[in-house]
Amino acid sequence: MPFVVTLILSRQPGERWPQQRVTARAHGWGHRDGREAQTLGLAGAQTTQLLVEPPWMPAVLWDRVTLTCQGLGATSATTWYKDGQRWGQQGRDHLSVTMSGTYTCDRPGTGRSPPMTVLDDPLVLQVPARALLEGDTVTLRCRGRQKNHLSRVRFYREEKDLGGSLRGTELSLSPLQLHHSGRYSCAGLVGSWQSRSAAVTVTVHELFSVPVLEGPPTPTEGSPLTLSCLSTPSPLRPRAPLLHVFYRDGQVVGGPQGSPQLLVPALGVAHSGNYGCEVHSQGGAVQKSSARLRVTVRSEVRPSGVSLSAQPPWGQVALGDSLVLNCSVTMGTGPLSFSWHQEGSGALPGTGPCLELCHIGDNDSGQYQCRVSDGDSVAKSDPLNVTVLVPVANATIIPSPPSHQVHAGDNVTLHCSVQVGSAPVTFTWLHNGQEVAQGPLLELSDVEVGDSGTYKCVATNQLGQDGHRVFQALSPELALEVTPGSPWVTVAAGVGGVLSFLVLLMAVNVTWRCWHRVGGAPPDPPAPPEEGEVLYTHVVVTKRAGASPCATTLQDPQVTYAELRGPQGRPREPGDIYGNVL
Repeated sequence: MPFVVTLILSRQPGERWPQQRVTARAHGWGHRDGREAQTLGLAGAQTTQLLVEPPWMPAVLWDRVTLTCQGLGATSATTWYKDGQRWGQQGRDHLSVTMSGTYTCDRPGTGRSPPMTVLDDPLVLQVPARALLEGDTVTLRCRGRQKNHLSRVRFYREEKDLGGSLRGTELSLSPLQLHHSGRYSCAGLVGSWQSRSAAVTVTVHELFSVPVLEGPPTPTEGSPLTLSCLSTPSPLRPRAPLLHVFYRDGQVVGGPQGSPQLLVPALGVAHSGNYGCEVHSQGGAVQKSSARLRVTVRSEVRPSGVSLSAQPPWGQVALGDSLVLNCSVTMGTGPLSFSWHQEGSGALPGTGPCLELCHIGDNDSGQYQCRVSDGDSVAKSDPLNVTVLVPVANATIIPSPPSHQVHAGDNVTLHCSVQVGSAPVTFTWLHNGQEVAQGPLLELSDVEVGDSGTYKCVATNQLGQDGHRVFQALSPELALEVTPGSPWVTVAAGVGGVLSFLVLLMAVNVTWRCWHRVGGAPPDPPAPPEEGEVLYTHVVVTKRAGASPCATTLQDPQVTYAELRGPQGRPREPGDIYGNVL
């Protein structure tokens, strides 16, 4: 029955053949051109493994093949299987193969091994049962069953005839290269019968990877230079000795050497150029070169042209914002170090070309400076002033007088203030929602009933001269009520005969209404006021001790004259002028 088997071979470093660690993995059934095909691959050792003797793959029955099972657990617990069924003597590590088929073994500590196939075909192509790497010497051999005479052998790779002598039964692939990988088979006369072997896939692994040259592309004059030629050896042969050679502009400048590094203690401008490295095996059979690395040695230049930039621009931020300061240098070679300094602070806010201030506070205000050093000299930037604006908050109105209810004719002053806020702060007054004035004070003189209503003030400050951010605080409403004055009271004081006012006096014991008509008798009892008349009430005389209630002559008398208008506001007769004598 046709089949396809992948054989995975591995060898520990320093391990010698013929005893090899061999694992085989079945991949299923396949058939091509009526011939059985078998593929051979390489990988690391499995946990439970089969060792094959003699060390050729695939194994053939007429070689008296011996299989050895290796794994964890007791030897007495080893179980053998052939084609999935228990087979042979159990509890022994070794099994002598007497029949073709697929074999596995089982150890309780590590489980069942990958399968291993033993063939009994008329013609078999065999390869050494070991890992195949670049530079190895490898021979493939074409063998007929037992001692049958084999002649006119031809070898094929990917179905292409490789040509060569028809007398030999072996094909040498020495030294191995990556391009030798492929599917190989052989054909020939076994006795008098033409036969062809199953195809075997030969995989050649890298002995080491293509090297990569690493180093600083622009070192400074006078500084040391280290170039590293990095190449990874194959895990199948990790201790393979490798040699390294370094070139500059095609000329050897280091090696061959075992170390993968090239060290130049002090660079000069002449060390500039295109560098490369080459790695080769100890015998030189495998050689691989890196890509070129351009190295330009710079003359030493002291740092200069240090400048600062801020985001947001001009270093103006609001309380709680973030601010990023960047330091740049126009000229300077060698490794440069950056440090930040805040005026009045002994601590360093940060190092590096960028300084980020998160959740900025009042104490972050001030002048900042960046300093750049190459180890020998220091260059400083111009200081940058960082301004932290505190937004206005908690606006309030304080009235004077404090009462919210005033009389017509009173003077009222309203004062607006904020609890916090960076200057300058502007104030806008709103009366019943309409803007009426600017400034922290709103002065209302001779208030009228129409001045009643709600008053609010809006406090404002802004970030930046262009006001790209504006902050406002609105005060609570203040309700002002203006009540009209009493219609029955007129207060007047005359100067030069214009004042008409009657002074109200408080009586000590008795209240008198004492009037003296100038140049005539006392007036008649008062009649109800006519239209246009002015009514004076609460005229009170305080009786002095020992004096007549109607006395007209007092020491230091004070007289207030009043003119009573007639109907429709016409003046009365001249005799209708009364005086109050106190």
